[in-house]
Amino acid sequence: MARNKIALIGAGNIGGVLAQEIAYRELGDVVLFDVVEGLPQGKALDIAEGAPIRGSDAKVLGTNRYEDIAGSNLVIITAGLARKPGMSRDDLLAKNLEIMKSVAQGVKQNAPAATVIVISNPLDAMVYTFKQISGFPKNRVVGMAGVLDSTRFRTFVAWELGVSVEDVTALVLGGHGDTMVPLPRYAQVAGIPVAKLLPSEKIAEISKRTQNAGGEVVNLLKTGSAFVSPATSAIEMAEAILKDKRRVLACACYLEGEYGVSGLYVGVPCVLGAGGVERVLEVQLDPDERKLFDASVEHVRSLIAQIKL
Repeated sequence: MARNKIALIGAGNIGGVLAQEIAYRELGDVVLFDVVEGLPQGKALDIAEGAPIRGSDAKVLGTNRYEDIAGSNLVIITAGLARKPGMSRDDLLAKNLEIMKSVAQGVKQNAPAATVIVISNPLDAMVYTFKQISGFPKNRVVGMAGVLDSTRFRTFVAWELGVSVEDVTALVLGGHGDTMVPLPRYAQVAGIPVAKLLPSEKIAEISKRTQNAGGEVVNLLKTGSAFVSPATSAIEMAEAILKDKRRVLACACYLEGEYGVSGLYVGVPCVLGAGGVERVLEVQLDPDERKLFDASVEHVRSLIAQIKL
């Protein structure tokens, strides 16, 4: 049986971790693409030389040619500049917009049947740009944001309670930025609502830390942004698609009326399987949550308004 072929566009920090995880888990053969000569080839060679120790026969190819992604079932896009201290994700818009436009053309021409996961920031604007330029159907273009934001929330809750991260579930909706909306009401520890286990001030603190979690990493690193947690989050989505798991995950999905939103990519829970985004799940929001969600949507709308395609 032929292995899946997975193309990674961008061989920076996230692309490198993705290539390593995908190859060593044997999710498929990897093509690591970047415009910088030598960078994808070097990372691919390094990963391939470690593969025998991990018992992996997946192939890893580094390339500067879009033609090499031909036949990919899945494409994960990380191309673009990373944040520096003091920058918000939105500050990357103009620069990364130009990069995303050329990526969308390259993928459209060479892997027209692929399902696409976008990680590049500002996420909601970048995944929208990819869809508009590629013309791919909405179910085959999805953004990675909510999985990462939710896993950050889960981490902080587990630390606070001294419990396994595996037993904590959480949901974070809205745009992938400072206006994201953690929903503590839907967070649970082995089925027990988090509100029954932690005081409301502590939950508010965790929600705030979740919203600023990316910036916290940027400020500590000083030379770039988080890369292991975003890559791992994208792998969870990739596995759901490649193995047709139908996982319920918070992703940036193209909405056509759900949550009262149309024509935008916004983070919402969806069913992710072989068909990509198979359906969006609408959860009930109380008036306060709704207000935060609507503000987050408006922020995404303002970003989209700045895009000239």
